[in-house]
Amino acid sequence: MSGVNGGNQDVDIDLGRVISAVWERKGRILGATIVAAAIALVGTSLMKPSYKGETRLLIESRSPNLSGGDAAAQANDPLLDSLNITSQAQLLQSTDLIKRVARDLNLAKLKEFDPAAQSFLPDPLVLIGLKQDPMKLDPEDRVIQEFREKLDVYAVENSRVIAIEFSSRDPKLAADIPNRMADVYLQLQSGAKLDTHSETAKWLEPEIANLTQKVKEAEKKVADYRSSNGLFQTTETNSFSTQQLNDISTELARIRGERANAEARAENVRAALKAGRASDTLSDVVGSQVIQRLKEAEANLQAQISDSATSLLEGHPRLKGLRGQLSGIRQQIESETKKILASLDNEAEMSRIRERQLMGQLNGLKADSAKAGEEEVGLRALEREAAAQRQLLETYLARYREASSRLEGNSSPADARVVSKAVEPSEPYFPKIIPIVIVVSLATFIFGCLIVIVIELFSGRALRPSGVRDGEDDTVLEPAVSAPAAAPLPVHQMQAEAARFDRPDPVRESAKNAAALAYARIAEQSLSEKESEAEEAVAEVDDSGFTIGSVAHYLQRHDVPVAIAISPGGDEGSTATVMLAREIAESGRTVVLVDMTGSATPTQMMAENPKLPGITDLLCGETAFGDAIHPDRLSDAHIIPHGASDPARAMRGVDRLSMIIDALADAYDLVLIECGPAEIAGISRLTRNAMAEIILSVPGFKDEEVAELVTDFDAAGYGNLLIMAQTADRHSPRPGKRHAA
Repeated sequence: MSGVNGGNQDVDIDLGRVISAVWERKGRILGATIVAAAIALVGTSLMKPSYKGETRLLIESRSPNLSGGDAAAQANDPLLDSLNITSQAQLLQSTDLIKRVARDLNLAKLKEFDPAAQSFLPDPLVLIGLKQDPMKLDPEDRVIQEFREKLDVYAVENSRVIAIEFSSRDPKLAADIPNRMADVYLQLQSGAKLDTHSETAKWLEPEIANLTQKVKEAEKKVADYRSSNGLFQTTETNSFSTQQLNDISTELARIRGERANAEARAENVRAALKAGRASDTLSDVVGSQVIQRLKEAEANLQAQISDSATSLLEGHPRLKGLRGQLSGIRQQIESETKKILASLDNEAEMSRIRERQLMGQLNGLKADSAKAGEEEVGLRALEREAAAQRQLLETYLARYREASSRLEGNSSPADARVVSKAVEPSEPYFPKIIPIVIVVSLATFIFGCLIVIVIELFSGRALRPSGVRDGEDDTVLEPAVSAPAAAPLPVHQMQAEAARFDRPDPVRESAKNAAALAYARIAEQSLSEKESEAEEAVAEVDDSGFTIGSVAHYLQRHDVPVAIAISPGGDEGSTATVMLAREIAESGRTVVLVDMTGSATPTQMMAENPKLPGITDLLCGETAFGDAIHPDRLSDAHIIPHGASDPARAMRGVDRLSMIIDALADAYDLVLIECGPAEIAGISRLTRNAMAEIILSVPGFKDEEVAELVTDFDAAGYGNLLIMAQTADRHSPRPGKRHAA
């Protein structure tokens, strides 16, 4: 950004000046870095090394299961949650445990745990009163304080593992202390379990004796109450009266069924006799042995009567006698049927009598059962009390047996086990000489560079006006060929402002020799292409090889996607570029011309309205991509006009130009960019695409002028050019391709 505001010009940081200032003082910076590295090396070498050992404990429930199955969780089993793990980590840092470890390993006699033996100089914090003098503490307290500073106990994240780390100058001690802490912790945990079991057994012994006496008394009360009230038990759930009541009820139901059955059968026989139906249809009558014999006799008589009727007259005495016998048998059947009916009535009556008797017994038992129920209320109360006492006694006995079985030392393991013991470290963990030296060196180097940068910034030597690029003078370079006064700001000037660099000043030959050299190189390359393709004859390179037709033929044959046209001559060269676009469009290929000239000559030649939205509007973001593309009024080519937006605003979006060109290359066979009389430095933003070709549109130029332009582009790094010097011979097949050495 540049501008003048209130008489003060905005400034930017001159990165080139900052880098050069750092480079000028590289000796001092490197010297300070080397000195700091040497001091760090000597200091870390003189430090006493410290070693670190680590032991890891896994917290888990280790209660023995003697039943052989999956043991249910006990009430006193620990909850293995995050709070329990943290609590166990705090127990490992308890003073009692540290004291026991210190006594077992005799740490008070080691110089490492004696503050007076560690330093010959007094602690400045102690002198000024910010820290308590450790020599005023008891020896045991001094050991504990030093022990805590070297100890680090923490729970490993997302696990039930606790790590015990201890740092010491003695590698053996660094391994022994964590291991000893783990052993003491397991012993304390196991001892706490043994104490719990011992206290439990001692408490249960008198309680069990007292409960045994109470159970005996309660069961005696139950037996006495049952015998005094006649509440005898036939089974575990039924009493004697209840059993009798059930039996009578069952018998009563059976008698009622028999009565109903007898009544139904008697009624059936009575109804049959009253209706005059045959007795053969009654099951009770048919089942009678007497009836069956009478029926057989009846059948025999009927057979005899039938036989006799065939040979004897109707009034024959024999027939009469047989019919009289048949009538007597039928009267006997009827009489026997009435006897069966009478027996059924008697059976029904007996069932009714039995039913009345059972009902009387049932009513009596109901009264006795009601009385027994009232008496059983007290019995159940006594039984509940006896059952409660018995259950409590059984529970205490089970707990007592369990506690007694765990009074041995190995029967109650701690709820933790060592999963990783500390081993004697072979390398110290502090100081790490090489990392410390590297870090100190880098910090010194960076700090020195920052000091130089700050000095340059505050002195003002690293500041420059906002409108000036790095490596440029304060003046803004103008285009090689200015546009007319009435034309808008050239687009190629925006490109030069965005990507200008210092162009080298090569030693040039005379105009005549440069032209000869350029055309000689062109002839050599043209000859090599003809020999490789074996399709054209060797011909002399002359002006006819640089026509619009030859350039169009080359672009089509090599399928060039993007071409950048530079017209040092102004509108005449831009006109030739328009003719080139139309030439390619006539061959059936899709082509779009992007007008980035200052005079907007291609727009005036191809667009129906010069004020149509174009490239400057796209760079400003004021129009859509499709709205900026328009057809040529005289051919099938397309054009993106110069546009109506402010070119100064378009400069801010010049970074979008490469994306626009890439998008056009995907849609068209050829993207032709006309830049007008742009400087060489102004096309650096457009040549990001490695497939882009540069066309010099120089109609009417002399050989010396063309050679000078070619030499300038070669010196700037553009050694591969297409020269379009003539507009005649549109159908020439030879492309004007130049490969600079």
